Formats: sequence, C-alpha cells, structure tokens
Amino acid sequence: MLARVWSASIVGIDAVKVGVEVDVSGGMPGVVLLGLPDAAVQESRERVKATLKNAGYAFPMRKIVINLTPADLRKEGPSFDLPISVGIMAASEQVSAQMLGDYLFLGEVSLDGSLRPVAGVLPIAAAAQKLGISGLVVPADNAREAAVVQGLEVYGFKDLSQVADFLNQPERYTPMQMDGLQEIERSQLNGPDLKDVKGQSHARRALEIAAAGGHNLIFVGPPGSGKTMLARRLPGILPPLSFEEALEVTQIHSVAGLLKNRGTLVSDRPYRSPHHSASGPALVGGGTFPRPGEISLAHRGVLFMDELTEFKRDVLEFLRQPLEDGYVTISRTRQSVMFPAQFTLVASTNPCPCGYYGDTIQACSCSPRQREQYWAKLSGPLMDRIDLQVAVNRLKPEEITRQPLGENSAPVRERVQLARERSRNRFKTQTNLRCNAEMQSSHLQQWCNLDDASRNLLEAAIRKLGLSARASDRILKVARTIADLAGDEDLKPNHVAEAIQYRTIDRMQ
Repeated sequence: MLARVWSASIVGIDAVKVGVEVDVSGGMPGVVLLGLPDAAVQESRERVKATLKNAGYAFPMRKIVINLTPADLRKEGPSFDLPISVGIMAASEQVSAQMLGDYLFLGEVSLDGSLRPVAGVLPIAAAAQKLGISGLVVPADNAREAAVVQGLEVYGFKDLSQVADFLNQPERYTPMQMDGLQEIERSQLNGPDLKDVKGQSHARRALEIAAAGGHNLIFVGPPGSGKTMLARRLPGILPPLSFEEALEVTQIHSVAGLLKNRGTLVSDRPYRSPHHSASGPALVGGGTFPRPGEISLAHRGVLFMDELTEFKRDVLEFLRQPLEDGYVTISRTRQSVMFPAQFTLVASTNPCPCGYYGDTIQACSCSPRQREQYWAKLSGPLMDRIDLQVAVNRLKPEEITRQPLGENSAPVRERVQLARERSRNRFKTQTNLRCNAEMQSSHLQQWCNLDDASRNLLEAAIRKLGLSARASDRILKVARTIADLAGDEDLKPNHVAEAIQYRTIDRMQ
C-alpha cells in the first residue's frame, strides 16, 4: 500500500514542502530510502524500525520504499523521523491515512517512541500557513514556537503513540493556542543600565544617536576607558522589537537551533559578541548546508566586536557587503541562500598596539610604523561604513571617585523611541525602511536637504578630511538622526557640525 505524508526542509531561512512517499509491498524485506538524504536521514531507517517496535507497533517485514520529493533537493537532519514513521504506519494500515494530506509532520524520534524537538519549526510553520496547510504535528517542545503563526492548527505530542491516536481519533485533541503579540508585550529589558557609566558624556551621546538611527559605531580609546561597558548598554536603550521584527529574529534563531529550550518568540533585541579569533564562516554563516552566522543572529539587534583590530583583516572584509546591503549571500555548488543581516555594528579598539596613544595619563611606547601597521587592518571602505567614530578617554582619579552616576537608560530610551517614531512617520510610504541608517541616496535627496550654511560646512569637511562620497552620505544620515532627536524637521548647521565630529578616525589617519 502507498501512503504520502507531508513534511518540510529548510533552505537558508525558508522552508520547502517535502513529500514523504512510503510504499509497502511484497519482496525481500528491507528499506530503500531515496531523494538525496544526508547521513542523519539515512540513519532514520534504523531509528524508525526500533521506535515502532518499542512503541508497540509492527514494523512490516516486507520491502519498504521511501521516496522524499522533490528528488533534487538535499534533505538533512532528523526531522524526517516522524513523517517516515507515520508513513510506514499508514501504509501498513496501523493508523488512518485520512488526515495525512492536511498536515505537515516534523520531529525526531527516540528509540523508546518519544519525540524530540528539532530546529527550524517556525519558518516551516510560516511556510505551511502560506501554502494553505491546515496544521502542523510536531514534538511537544516545539509546539509553542510553531503556534506563534496565526491561522494554523498546531498539535504538539510527547510520543509516537499520541500521534497515532490523534490520526485515528482527531476529535479528542485541541490545537495549541499562542498569542505572540502578548509575548512581546511581556518582554522585560533587564540589560545593563547607563546609570552605571560615569562621565563619558560624548560617548553616551553617540550611543543615543546610534540607537535612534540604527547607526554603526566604534569606540577608540586606551584600556580601562569604558569602551566595552558603554557598548553593552546599547541594547537597553533600543526600542522594543515589533511583532514582525520578532518573527524575523525568531526564524533565524530557530534555523540555527537556538530555540529548542526557549519555545517561543525572541522578544529582546539580539546581542552577539563573537571572539576576535572567529573565522569568516562563523561570522557570516556557512557549512555544507548553510546556517546563519553571527551577523545574521544579530539581525535587528547589536553585533559587538571587541578589539576590532585583533580580528583578521580578511574576516573584517566579510562585513562590507552586509553592512551596505543588510543581507549576506552564501553560495554553494548546488544552491545559493540569503540570510538577513540588518544589525547595528558596535566595535571597540585601542588606538595603537600598546593602547596608550593620545592618552593623557600614560605615554605611548609605539613607533609611527607600528601604529600604521596596527590601523592597516581596518580598510578605508570598511571605516566608511561606520557612521560614528568616537574617541573615549580614561577618567581622571578625581572623576572616578567624586563624579555622580549618569542618566538612567529609561529616559534615554524614551528619547530614542520618539526619534524613531519621527523617522517612521517620514518613511510611511517606504515600507522597506525602518531607521535613518537604511536610507539610500535617493532618500537623502528627499529628506536631508541642506541650506547654504550647512552645505558649505559639509563641503569644507569633505575637503579637509578627504572623505569619500559614502562617508559624506553617512554624515547626512547621522545629521538627520540628530535633528530627529531634537524634534527638528529641517537639517541645520549645528546638526551637520555635530555629525562631522563623529569622524574621529578620519582625522587620526
């Protein structure tokens, strides 16, 4: 007898519907698995055989042919265990096949018949809803994640026996209910608070601008000046994720297998901090079956790269395309996948190998040649893509002991949200724009008009600092954000002047 069960496979962060066709017929007993399965799928033959026996079901001692369609798509992972098990039971008439065409089945099976969670359930659920599939049958630990998608019946089961009982008596079960918007509203911002930072008013201001406009930021200063402390407080002043943004972020984390023990939406903005020994594939993603890297896991959040000049130069060059385009493309012989990567880059570095160039407390021991080689890791095109370049000086002893704590994160976050609302109102006809940093040249001409005084100021800065066209565009984006924070509709000379001040490294080199 022939049975067909529907499942799905992940390609990038998208899902492709996969048919699991099972034919049980006469002939020498054995199992043939077709359709470009990887090693984990090949091993499912033995897992399913032991699972069915231990769960109290018969494994047909006949010839079993399992075909995974489409045949030219590589299938990977253990998520096909459950649909293969259901297909064998349906083809051998141990469960009813009446409902198989209406549901997608996903899940790994243990030898005792229990179901284990798998990665990538949320994007599969979203794809199933668009394809008109009635519902999803998944392990219990994946049910909350899949139920975030509205208009889809999601059933979560702990073992294979419950799945078989559901197929035979569906009226006994009710689908999982989940309100994703309520999950977002319940999220709490528990990150480090800006009040812990003493002094550093210039750096705090840069953080506020970066949060309000989504601008990339680098702190340059000696050891102990507070660069890392400042960077870790950026997520606490960013506006909360919208429901659509939370879905995007959660899909990426689901594909990466980071939701197995979380079970619902990612409600806080991501904060990723890769070590400077990270490779290029670890940063941008990769693998035989491409998986998202750190920059995609930081989508809609913050990517913090501490000691930026300690990263290998070729690794840093991988950042150029995603910083400009907001996505990264990974090509393989058989496929090419695209991962979203719209993140705010926050970096920190010392000004020289010893760390004390320009420090007012300790003298620098580096030669000009050493400083030149140190900065050579950061190419001009990469630095052009960093909007805010801020020098951070160490506090003096009396400032450390006597200066009061700074402003809390809460009022700063309120100002940031107001500025973002002003930009969203301006972008209401541009559905692809979410913040000022994402504006293109055509948008700058429309929303960043300069009066004569502002234009003369910018032209003088371009000549003196030798700025590229890209760097001057980024000055305009920063000036637009500064105006939004001030509640001004038009750009003024003071907005442009402050934006120019955030080209510290352009003046150092």
